[in-house]
Amino acid sequence: MTAQTPSPVELFEQALPAIQSGDIRTVIELCADDVVFEFPFAPPGRPGKVAGKQALGEYLSAIPSRIQFDRLSNLEMHQTLNPDVAIVEMTAVGCVKQTGEPYEMSYVVVLTASNGRIARYRDYWNPLKALQAPAKE
Repeated sequence: MTAQTPSPVELFEQALPAIQSGDIRTVIELCADDVVFEFPFAPPGRPGKVAGKQALGEYLSAIPSRIQFDRLSNLEMHQTLNPDVAIVEMTAVGCVKQTGEPYEMSYVVVLTASNGRIARYRDYWNPLKALQAPAKE
């Protein structure tokens, strides 16, 4: 890793404002062309894996219309012994736009970087809470 190549923690720090504001284009720009987002606890009817920038853009584009993110709390970032992998813990707080109901979800993300881009993003969250949120139209 050279001085110019961002670490996985630095990549996540760059993505955070875009994630919070719903700026999907910036998130996609930080990803490798063959990026893979995985959702190991995805409930039935929701994808467990999204591969490639185009598919990821389509998947993520629905989120800003569904959830208003107000803030992230409990944010902790951990660089692992593998310089290409970081673990991020956070809680997203906001509201479900369709109903106005509060939204609060804790996440653990395992982020793998390659050549200064997000190559793999494994997102662990509570599927029971996700089932309570309105489904994608």
